[in-house]
Amino acid sequence: MTNVVTRFAPSPTGFLHIGGARTALFNWLYARRHGGTFLLRIEDTDRERSTDAAVKAIIDGLGWLGLEWDGEAISQFARVERHREVVAQLLASGNAYRCYASPEELEEMRLKARAEGKPMRYDGRWRDRDPSEAPPGVRPAIRLRAQQEGETVIEDKVQGRVVFANKDLDDLVLLRSDGTPTYMLAVVVDDHDMGVTHIIRGDDHLTNAARQLQIYQGLGWEAPIMAHIPLIHGPDGAKLSKRHGALGVDAYRAMGYLPAALRNYLVRLGWSHGDKEFFSTEEMIEAFDLAAVGRSPSRFDFVKLENMNGHYMRATPDDELLRILVDSLPYLPGGPELAQHLDEAGRAKLAAALPGLKERAKTLVELIDGAGYLFAERPLTLDERAQEIVAQGGRAHISALLPRLAAVGEWTPPAIEAAVRDYAGESGAKLGQIAQPLRAALTGRATSPGIFDVLAVLGREESLGRLQDCAAAA
Repeated sequence: MTNVVTRFAPSPTGFLHIGGARTALFNWLYARRHGGTFLLRIEDTDRERSTDAAVKAIIDGLGWLGLEWDGEAISQFARVERHREVVAQLLASGNAYRCYASPEELEEMRLKARAEGKPMRYDGRWRDRDPSEAPPGVRPAIRLRAQQEGETVIEDKVQGRVVFANKDLDDLVLLRSDGTPTYMLAVVVDDHDMGVTHIIRGDDHLTNAARQLQIYQGLGWEAPIMAHIPLIHGPDGAKLSKRHGALGVDAYRAMGYLPAALRNYLVRLGWSHGDKEFFSTEEMIEAFDLAAVGRSPSRFDFVKLENMNGHYMRATPDDELLRILVDSLPYLPGGPELAQHLDEAGRAKLAAALPGLKERAKTLVELIDGAGYLFAERPLTLDERAQEIVAQGGRAHISALLPRLAAVGEWTPPAIEAAVRDYAGESGAKLGQIAQPLRAALTGRATSPGIFDVLAVLGREESLGRLQDCAAAA
């Protein structure tokens, strides 16, 4: 195989959405699998809708996902002169022509097609006319002289053999009357000049592929290998919308997902490798193959993503997860507030609590929420359930335990547990009947990591202070 070159070519008219992220991932994996090159091209020819903020969002999103591209990101708009040069080449070879149809004439064609329930097709009225008949003062658009007979065939690596009747492919515009190139032309020229060997993109581009193939043929260029992957649908099978999860990658970051988990989830949307669910990055690269991409739309499932993210959080070493969490705090709800507590002592406290916290959290947002008790100010505000636990006999256990806990020598989970179990044995109460009020008084909630770990992480002074507050509130 020749050196594989893939590309991701987003339009900077909005955020990097989740479907685009998967397309980028598939291109990145295919290039890495074959020791090839993965390029980034920003398709910013739509000057009215393209924004610097969107470009930044795309670049930030790819960087967060760990999808590093090779070389500099390329601006399509910066290549306009090259696009015009190619159009001149097509005119000279007779594979393109000047079209002087007015906006009114085009609108008439559009209305006629709509009335007949057909898609808009240019009727070719300037295809064979002499330019000398052109109306004065009118700047022409340049159209491709498309093939009218036979078929255009795409041997697609995902969709298989796809055939388009040429009679259904009209003479598309290559250069608008104001001299700006169209998307259809720019894509072909850029892919050719960048040496792209494989185009991997959504199957909503299949018709575009047939039209672009005719541009390749008109220029005498070899077309890249194409692979059109099915789109992502919502859980109900409908086209993915914002309510399903068609959000920007930045939104998933703000929801507390780990980039490795999101990569793993996205690679499994439409691609399979036996029954294997979890892949390291190296395993993904080694296994990824276009032949294993299905033809049916995949369904986005937040529950499955959350479960996968929880798996990744539990599997991530504590020191690495702490680094990821701290780096993510500016983007997460409650993150900036937590960051204010992370001096050396606060960070050490969070690190000590992390093993217990990550067992109960599926996202970094849940992790931050669970860590709230570590830095809560006294006296704690108890939630409704915690208040009930304390009021229903819990405060008596706390009062009775206080002197025993104050007498504990070494403040470690085993030593604390021994003191609590001794009290349980003497009082005849079950361990749960004692642990629950302790949890409520120490965290303000009815759920938390293991209660002995909570006591140890908070430390002797803070733990006894919170318990005294609760006992005194009677």
